[in-house]
Amino acid sequence: MTSTPTQKRLSLFLQDLIPAVVALLLFGAGLGVGWLIWAPHGAPAQQAAAPSAPAGLAGDTRFDVQADDDPALGPADAPITIIEFSDFQCPYCQRWHAQVFDQLMQAYPGKIRFIYRDFPLKSIHPQAVPAAEAANCAQAQGAYWEFHAALFSGKYNLSAPSYLQYAADLGLNTQEFQKCVDSHQFAAEVESDFAYAMQLGVSSTPTFFINCIPLIGAQPIEAFQQVIDQELAGR
Repeated sequence: MTSTPTQKRLSLFLQDLIPAVVALLLFGAGLGVGWLIWAPHGAPAQQAAAPSAPAGLAGDTRFDVQADDDPALGPADAPITIIEFSDFQCPYCQRWHAQVFDQLMQAYPGKIRFIYRDFPLKSIHPQAVPAAEAANCAQAQGAYWEFHAALFSGKYNLSAPSYLQYAADLGLNTQEFQKCVDSHQFAAEVESDFAYAMQLGVSSTPTFFINCIPLIGAQPIEAFQQVIDQELAGR
């Protein structure tokens, strides 16, 4: 069968088009392979940018946040109360305590009462609950803040042997400490803190309430000073 001129032109057009299509497909495949090789993968969620404030906790709204009977530093009648909901395995929490906590307390001597409440993100931090329970066991021997500082120091990894080693380093009765840890004596306390934080709308760590005003994330000291100075000025 003899081809018509139109069929011949179509055949020539397809012959010219096929190499271009193949080239585009190869280019796209090359980009995909390059991405697989060079793009970062497997970065844990907590290593991403610091979380922004949940909509429910944004702004200058004051929340009725209770201190409960959780560990506290500073005078009971201090004009500024800071309640932190935190997680001992959270890298942002560790960074904040290393870079800001002591500096903040020293900047306002006698004016801050600081309270730590547990908010262990157990779905991504398997040692968050055990570390919180261990810290409460240290509190039973009057060494909460020393143990708190030890956990955030990163000297040892977070594990059962590490908690016992921290207790030994601090001169605690290690037998009583281990008994407390093994029996999960403070499991209900930790879970109660977590449930309470969820009711408030807390969803990330660290979350702070400065005189009941929320401040979300591992913020620099200047962010805390802005709120504290306004509170001290009576604004």
